[in-house]
Amino acid sequence: MKDYEYYMNKALSCAIKGYQNNEVPVGAVMVYQGKIIASAYNQKDSMNNVLKHAELICIEKASKKLKNWRLNGCTLFVTLEPCPMCASALQQARVDKVVYGTPSTNNKNHYLVDKIFSEVDINQSISYVGGILQEKCGNLLSDFFEKKRL
Repeated sequence: MKDYEYYMNKALSCAIKGYQNNEVPVGAVMVYQGKIIASAYNQKDSMNNVLKHAELICIEKASKKLKNWRLNGCTLFVTLEPCPMCASALQQARVDKVVYGTPSTNNKNHYLVDKIFSEVDINQSISYVGGILQEKCGNLLSDFFEKKRL
């Protein structure tokens, strides 16, 4: 559990960078053999690209680092439960595990992500766990959206 908190704090640092750049504060780090090989934060607004979720940027960076699109043996730590698009990409990339901070507030999102991660007919299933530093991750998102509404 200590390792999970350590890596989630690293993902939170990325999310804070996103917050400072007026992006929805979601951060992610990819870990391979105990080392962070990629990190990212959301950049949808700054890059005007719907695909620039923290998870997808992290997948791209990790693939370049490992010189392989297959990310077997990797664990992604992300501050917010992935959306279905990112969950599908993580499964296609063959990431072994996803650890997230705060769950999505959309129950349909959680249902779809669970279905994607559990699907064994497409590549492999992904083990995942949530609630790591949930309060910190959730508070950062809440604070961001509260300030947006002012």
